[in-house]
Amino acid sequence: MADLTALADPGGQQQAALDPAVVRRAWRVTEPLHAMIYFVPEAHERYAALGLPAPAGYFASRAAALGPVGPGPVVASFFNFSPDLVARVLPAAWERATPAAVLAARWDAADAALTRALGDAVRAPELVEAAELARRAAESATAYPEGRPLFAAHAALPWPDRPHLILWQAQTLLREFRGDGHVAALVLAGLTGLEALVLHVASGEVPVRFLRRTRGWTGEQWAGAIERLRGRGLVEGDEPALTDRGRAQRAWIEAATDRLATPAYAVLGGDGCARLAELTRPLSRAVVDAGLLDVDNAVPPAPRAG
Repeated sequence: MADLTALADPGGQQQAALDPAVVRRAWRVTEPLHAMIYFVPEAHERYAALGLPAPAGYFASRAAALGPVGPGPVVASFFNFSPDLVARVLPAAWERATPAAVLAARWDAADAALTRALGDAVRAPELVEAAELARRAAESATAYPEGRPLFAAHAALPWPDRPHLILWQAQTLLREFRGDGHVAALVLAGLTGLEALVLHVASGEVPVRFLRRTRGWTGEQWAGAIERLRGRGLVEGDEPALTDRGRAQRAWIEAATDRLATPAYAVLGGDGCARLAELTRPLSRAVVDAGLLDVDNAVPPAPRAG
């Protein structure tokens, strides 16, 4: 497999001492503060009020920073959704709501959901400090926009003025920065979006029901991907599980993703990354405890397709 270390250090400016594992921890601990937007009823309700019921609300809200795009850029950058599913909702969604209106609804939903989960903590000095750290990392990442279309589009949006929304927006940028790098690693590994989903399920980290329900692939397409991966020696068994080769492939992809995400956090250094994780851990725990990450509230299923 190719070594992505050089790609993870554009221009040779990354602080060599920054451990990618520290970066991964800062991202993972803080991620619930962003990821809740894909699950909370506040988001579904606001998109529906614009005439965008699920799954149109999900695709339009995450893609709105790109402008009124059709399915092509979304299939390419979101990576693991069925093109047929995306084409059923885009570009038709833009006939009902403008990208600006959808973005405003998304921010309003984030405001309402985080306020519900965090209560008085939205004004706590610890949250203000966390927002400042995350924003520094997100803004520093704008030096590396190449090959990161979703990140670059979100980085061009204006910043909100309240700390909890600054923190949410910063983590949105850091998520998309990492996600664009993850797509690059998957492409270099020779995987399609569907094959990446099957490998994820085979790892045992995510239930097949959730991904099959939300990604729009048919049973025939899913079975075909399993057979291709079995032929490459990456999965085995009737309920496919990773082989040793498959585990090595997954480990390489995750390590490459960590390296590609590291430049965004170099401005914080190891101590700043550790501090960000320390500050956001109780906030993310509050989000989880409030039920904002309930997978049963994820994008409702599209019409079944086989």
